[in-house]
Amino acid sequence: MRILVVDDELSIHEIIKEYSTLYGHECTAVSGGMAAIKKVQEEDFDVIIMDVMMPDLDGFVTTKRIKQIKEIPVIMLSARHSEDDKLYGFKMGVDDYMTKPFSAKELMARINVITLRSSQNITPTHFQFENLVVDTLGRFIEVNEKRVNLKPKEYELLLFLINRPNQVCTRDMILQHVWSDDYIGDDRTVDSHIKMLRQSLGNARSHIKTIRGMGYMFETNR
Repeated sequence: MRILVVDDELSIHEIIKEYSTLYGHECTAVSGGMAAIKKVQEEDFDVIIMDVMMPDLDGFVTTKRIKQIKEIPVIMLSARHSEDDKLYGFKMGVDDYMTKPFSAKELMARINVITLRSSQNITPTHFQFENLVVDTLGRFIEVNEKRVNLKPKEYELLLFLINRPNQVCTRDMILQHVWSDDYIGDDRTVDSHIKMLRQSLGNARSHIKTIRGMGYMFETNR
């Protein structure tokens, strides 16, 4: 596995490189956001460990720009502990958030979980969550063992959320992936389709959670 560390603290580089080697991973380290973006443009990485406070671009902006280039899982590693910082990180596309000081062993474990989850997102064709069944090969869903007809955008929206279980999806993310980059619309488009999807799902609607001020999440365990 190839890991990119983006942090202006050389001690962090050394710790993560040491543990990455022990776990059989290859680790590259840079000290700023612009250098990270350049590395991502030139090379492929399986996961990125990202600091927040850096001398050029902060970690939030760097993450957002990288996600526009390649879909690489990002773990934010920061001394900033506030809930607002964590929520803002998820809004920018961060996949996980750890605070400093940190356990290198825990970081390695989180890397394994995120990369496994990322690879699994490509393959599933059948999902079941309690009374909700989604079959992507047959392109149908069932609620309480009864077939439910969804409009095309409702179906695409549901798949987008299901493929990101227990992850906050901002309205901007949803617009970009479910509609397109060139779609001219606003947050109300997402909200209205979420409302229609919930109506279609009946008593399975409770899987779709509203995350106030951010967007929506498909919750697998209620």
